[in-house]
Amino acid sequence: MVNSVCPDQRDRFFGSGMPDPGFRVLDCQTIIERLFEFMRELIHFAHANSYPAGCYRKLLETLGHQYDIACIERIGHDPRFPVSDNWPHLTDELIQSVERLGRPVYGVGHSLGGALTVLAALKRPELFAGVVILDSPILSGWRSRGLWLAKRLGRIERVTPAHIALGRRDQFDSVEAMHAHFARKPLFARFDPEVLDDYVRFGSEPSGDGVRLTFRPEVEHKVYCTLPHIFPRIARPLTMPAVYLAGAASDVIGPADLRFVERRFGMRVEPVPGSHLFPLELPQGTAAEILRVLAAMSRQPG
Repeated sequence: MVNSVCPDQRDRFFGSGMPDPGFRVLDCQTIIERLFEFMRELIHFAHANSYPAGCYRKLLETLGHQYDIACIERIGHDPRFPVSDNWPHLTDELIQSVERLGRPVYGVGHSLGGALTVLAALKRPELFAGVVILDSPILSGWRSRGLWLAKRLGRIERVTPAHIALGRRDQFDSVEAMHAHFARKPLFARFDPEVLDDYVRFGSEPSGDGVRLTFRPEVEHKVYCTLPHIFPRIARPLTMPAVYLAGAASDVIGPADLRFVERRFGMRVEPVPGSHLFPLELPQGTAAEILRVLAAMSRQPG
C-alpha cells in the first residue's frame, strides 16, 4: 500500500502468483466489469503520526469496496523527505505520492495525514477532487502563536505528546509480548480489536531476537516537535470540496480551531463519535462517514 493502488486490487485485474504470459483471452462480460473497475474513483489516504497505514486496514478495506485506495505506508521515513519545522518536506512526500497516481484523488487524512493533505491541497489543488480531514491539528491563531513560542523557548515537548514518543517502549521479545503490552494501555484498549491486531502486525519489524516498532519513535518525536504553526498565515478557502470530521471527544482540536477551519479554509465541520483516534476506535463507522461525505461530494456540480 505504498504510493500505488493496493496489491489485492491489482490482482483482480492481472491475477497473482503466476507469471503473466503476455496475453489473456477474456469474455465480453469480464472486459466490461474490469473496465468499470478501472473507472472507479481514487482515495489517497494519509495516516496519523506513529500509526502506519496498515493499522487502518479495516477502514481501508471498507472504503475499497467502492474506491481504489492508495497511501504512503510510513510518512516521514524516506530520507528524501526529512521531518522539518512546519512539515514542508512531508508535504512534498505526499504530493509526490499523489502525482504518481496520474489522476485527481479524494485526499483523506487522519491527524498528521490530514494536516499534510490540507497543505498539499493548498500547494497543488489540481491534484485533489476533494478532501476529507479526520481530526487533524489545524490550529487557530492563538494556539498557533503558542506553538511557535513553545518552539522558540524549547518547551515544545511540554505542549505536545513528543515526550511520550521517546519514552515509549520500543523493543519486545515477540509480537505476542508487544500485543499484550499495548492491550493494557488505556489508549490502545479503546481500539477496535482488529485494529490493535493490525497495529502489532503492521507496526512491528524484526529486531535482534524479537521485534521493535516499525514507525520509529525518533521520527514520531520529531513530527510532534515540528507541528505547523503557519496555518493562520497561509489560510485561504480550499478550491475543492472539503469536509472536516471532528471527534466529539477529541482532546486535540477545540471549538476555536473548528471555527477557524470552517471560516478560513471553507471546510464544512461535522462531529463524529469517538476521540482524536476515532478512525482506529471505530473503523467501520468512520468508513461509513467518509463514504457518505464522498458520495455528497461526487454529486456537487463542477
